[in-house]
Amino acid sequence: MNFTDRNVLITGASRGIGRAAAEAFAAAGARVAIHYNRQSAAAEAVRQSLPGSGHVLAQANIANPEAIAAMVEQVVAQLGHIDILVNNAGIFEDHPLAEVSYAEWQSAWQTTIGVNLIGAANVAYCVARHMIERGHGGRIVNVTSRGAFRGEPLATAYGASKAGLNAFSQSLAQHLAPHNIFVTAVAPGFVETDMARDHLDSPVGEAIRRQSPLNRVARSEEVAHTILFLASEGAEFLTGAIVDVNGASYLRS
Repeated sequence: MNFTDRNVLITGASRGIGRAAAEAFAAAGARVAIHYNRQSAAAEAVRQSLPGSGHVLAQANIANPEAIAAMVEQVVAQLGHIDILVNNAGIFEDHPLAEVSYAEWQSAWQTTIGVNLIGAANVAYCVARHMIERGHGGRIVNVTSRGAFRGEPLATAYGASKAGLNAFSQSLAQHLAPHNIFVTAVAPGFVETDMARDHLDSPVGEAIRRQSPLNRVARSEEVAHTILFLASEGAEFLTGAIVDVNGASYLRS
């Protein structure tokens, strides 16, 4: 897969899947805009580690619509245009209904939906409008989750936010197809990332790994490989697809 002369904006790129995607795109010749919220040092470390040149940092709180618009404008000003968006930024917070207060419940839902669904939708809006105005098409890959299908009993807002992002991806694929903007989603299961570390290192970690017949969870690089494929030339007719990357740990019909 060759992404020479392609510009990619990746949200949540300072670690985990986002970092792996940034490394893979850069290795394939792309210039990468590395989005982060608070972890500026980690984002800068990613930028310095990437092969090639012209990579930039892009700071924004994804829960803030104005910050998103300013961030996309900044990336366009720095890189000239955006060819590919990887909507990867997300948060996960346990909030089991039987154990949290009503105030804690509301806070978890508002925060999670605000970042994982509304924030991702706002980034997609700003980037898609840029792509439409530029007239050269583009790619949007949204990172969702197995939890959208399997359920997240301790983090119901997370599961709902990712299910919403799946539906958003499919709706957007239909709407943007006339503009040659192709929209797909990647739905990983557990991945070796900071977000999943507490679960993987807990007493249930071994049971989580046994959910897959491969007896492990995914590596960030494996999810990144799928993201690059969906963003590559020749994958256009996959628009609207949701691709599972879960090692057969959950099979849906």
